[in-house]
Amino acid sequence: MAVEAGVDALGFNCVGPSSPRNIGDSAVAEITKFTPPSVATFLLTVERTADAIAAHVRSTRPTTVQILWNIDPAESSRLADIEPHVRRVQVVHVESRAALEMIPIYSPYVHAFLLDSGQPNAATPELGGTGRQNDWAISAEFVQSSRLPVFLAGGLSPANVGDAIRQVRPFGVDLSLGVRIAGRLDPSKLAAFALSVRKADEALNSA
Repeated sequence: MAVEAGVDALGFNCVGPSSPRNIGDSAVAEITKFTPPSVATFLLTVERTADAIAAHVRSTRPTTVQILWNIDPAESSRLADIEPHVRRVQVVHVESRAALEMIPIYSPYVHAFLLDSGQPNAATPELGGTGRQNDWAISAEFVQSSRLPVFLAGGLSPANVGDAIRQVRPFGVDLSLGVRIAGRLDPSKLAAFALSVRKADEALNSA
């Protein structure tokens, strides 16, 4: 359904049973095997060491790994060495302008950033899927400051993604809850989201 809607990537939430959208590694490996080459496959992992992340990658075979924790930069460097052919995306949660400090820390080791609205340091850590927008002003500053591509996530929907693209100017957008009903992908919401993205992109390119 997502591929037919024209998405550029599929994301696989492999964060464990605490998430209602968790998918098992064996299922991910089956899907990545048959995903069209033109569509990227993103593994969302909660692993924090290079060896553990690499093992997760090898068991699922995605094109990209999305690292949900702010891991030790030394581990990020090691991961780049042991999995050079897998694209690496570092998630940064925009809780304040301190998010900008992550740019020089991780830029040498990753291919892109993804800005989300979780609270990893809360008593009950949130690593995404909150349905909340982050501060788009800070996100826009992050995009302007980063030499790497930046994806935007957090509370996006067909109703607000056009404004998000115009204000933040991200490389791409990422969502989950905004196109679901009762936890399942909804065809009409997915189509509306894709249309909103295309319209916003066309407007920026023609400006």
